[in-house]
Amino acid sequence: MPPFRAGSRMAGKTVLVFGAGSSGPGWGNGKAAAVLYAREGARVACIDIDRAAAEETAALIAGEGGEALALAADVTRLEAVEGAVEATLARFRRIDVAHNNVGVVVPGGPADLTEESFQRGLDLNLGPVWRSAKVLLPRFLAQGGGVFVNIASIAGIRWTGYPYFAYSAAKAAVVQATKAIALQYAAQNIRANAVLPGLIDTPLVYRQIAGAFGDVEAVIESRNRAVPMGRMGTAYDVAAAALFLASDEARFITGVALPVDGGQSESMRG
Repeated sequence: MPPFRAGSRMAGKTVLVFGAGSSGPGWGNGKAAAVLYAREGARVACIDIDRAAAEETAALIAGEGGEALALAADVTRLEAVEGAVEATLARFRRIDVAHNNVGVVVPGGPADLTEESFQRGLDLNLGPVWRSAKVLLPRFLAQGGGVFVNIASIAGIRWTGYPYFAYSAAKAAVVQATKAIALQYAAQNIRANAVLPGLIDTPLVYRQIAGAFGDVEAVIESRNRAVPMGRMGTAYDVAAAALFLASDEARFITGVALPVDGGQSESMRG
């Protein structure tokens, strides 16, 4: 992340970030987004299944003079999402933006997956988008508007070279679900957009992908080579795109699926 610099693009707004922790040392996409929203003046509810990870992100925000709430919630359970939303409203009185960052790679092609692993891939990558929409849409309608920023993946629109059947299917569904929300509720001042990260250098690379495919340094080198710009992106790159789509600067943008991938998805076109 760049050094702290206060801004005002989200001043007066409350952002709820699902998946605001980081799975290891460094910057995950959700952690970076939560901190960047706060740097631009937002009050941020940092929600993660790992309470300590949520608290770490909230502490970073507080240390920079921002206002944050840390909550633990399992977003595969509707009642947990409802509880997180109610706790956020009790603290901040309103929610303007829902940022859905929760996702997990489930390796395996269709013949490799078990019923359990396939359903897990769908529930962790697509389920939170539905649950947050179900809980927040009535509130957004009542307050006259709101914004969803859903983190998908270029794996939802292109073959990336990895056999991630459940993950790819779920992320494709996130893109279409985002468009469905955007168009159904456009007249009610509710916007929904998706960010599609490509190869991003986050702790998840070291914890999941390298563990599945071998030597960490070899995986990083391979990922860098796959990007036309010659390097992986950072969590800040993803967060900056999300910030723009959440802000009033994007007030006339809805239903968009924005790749943040150094040109990778375009290089994959047939």
